[in-house]
Amino acid sequence: MNIGFLGGTGIEAKGLALRFAAAGAAVILGSRSQERAAAAADACNSILGNPHICGRSNQEMLAPSEMIFLTVPFGQALDAVESCASFFTSNHILIDVTVPMVFYKGHIEYLEQEGLSNAEVIAGHMPHGVPLVAAFKTIPAAVLMDLETALNCDVLICSDVEEATRKVMDLASTIPSLRPINGGPLKTARTLERMTVLAVELNRRYKRKGARFRIEGI
Repeated sequence: MNIGFLGGTGIEAKGLALRFAAAGAAVILGSRSQERAAAAADACNSILGNPHICGRSNQEMLAPSEMIFLTVPFGQALDAVESCASFFTSNHILIDVTVPMVFYKGHIEYLEQEGLSNAEVIAGHMPHGVPLVAAFKTIPAAVLMDLETALNCDVLICSDVEEATRKVMDLASTIPSLRPINGGPLKTARTLERMTVLAVELNRRYKRKGARFRIEGI
């Protein structure tokens, strides 16, 4: 299976790409600029020591990929999805990792989306028949990038399409020390996104970079 990244040159995309490639997956980083995508792929491959990751334009990345991670900044998410709308097919699953938060005057603010999560907003703009799954929102990018650090946490996965949830859970389970949990319908992303804001606030307060979540009792 090929895993693609829509907007794959940032630290979140590269961290996830490294983890999946280290687990043996073929990964394609996408970007509006093929040169930037290739540079990001080269940087990741130099860490891995093997060429499991390649860089393509966003449109070229979509064709061979089944699982597509949306890893652009949240404010660019709708534009990114709409610019590639004609390239999506029913074989794709879009995995949204975006979180609508900003740093303002030393504080972290969650940006309300009229009662919806950012994932729900994006889902409303997806082509018919292409499911959206909210996942990987609460795992710090800095931890993902450090392959020497075991994740030892849970990834909550939610969608209104049960088969898509199952496939993303199967994909997540390929990463060692990461446990996928079915978080239910897509509206659960409203909580997931706020959990991310909490984790960032804890990191700032305790001067750490790795706050993440693990659920006991399940």
